[in-house]
Amino acid sequence: MDAFVLDRLLLLAALWMSLTIHEWAHAWSAFLLGDDTAMRLGRMSFNPLVHVDPIGTFLLPLIGIPFGWAKPVPVNPTRFRQEVSMDMGMLLTAAAGPISNLVLAAVAITAAIAANSLGLAVPSPFDLLLTLLVQLNVILALFNLLPVPPLDGSRIADALMPESLRPAWDSFCSLGPAALLAVILIPGFLGFSPFGWILNAVLQLLP
Repeated sequence: MDAFVLDRLLLLAALWMSLTIHEWAHAWSAFLLGDDTAMRLGRMSFNPLVHVDPIGTFLLPLIGIPFGWAKPVPVNPTRFRQEVSMDMGMLLTAAAGPISNLVLAAVAITAAIAANSLGLAVPSPFDLLLTLLVQLNVILALFNLLPVPPLDGSRIADALMPESLRPAWDSFCSLGPAALLAVILIPGFLGFSPFGWILNAVLQLLP
């Protein structure tokens, strides 16, 4: 198989796996808290096809962009169990996505280290897949934890926001996609990439 095609397919596989686990974690955590909305809609699934966004999970990896997104999992906080407050429920379901990505990255690192310590010759495509899984999942976790709407971090921040800061927070949230776009573009213009530093540190763990 042509190396270019293989690289694109591996990126697609790694991204679909990462985003599927991320969205499943949202749906599963909501279900555990009493909200079966995502489950009833078929979103509590490891089938990537139910989470696909045409651009974020298909087009971007095919053109070589190592990032993407899936269709958001619906969560209805009014369906949480009575003992679970809506704020805490939303915090837990939001945090489940990034946490699942960090777990998947840790599994990929562990698999690479185990294979190396056992002296196993890891086939090149599988080795690249493990590296991609680490890269994508660290990036997805860190990016989604940013307290900027509509990312998971904004739901976590909203649940923890003290009432004294609520007006300022609501004003920030009203900026919507503009705030997210600024967060994405400004570090690039300034040549500042904290994600890059963290990712490089994590990749040093790979044999």
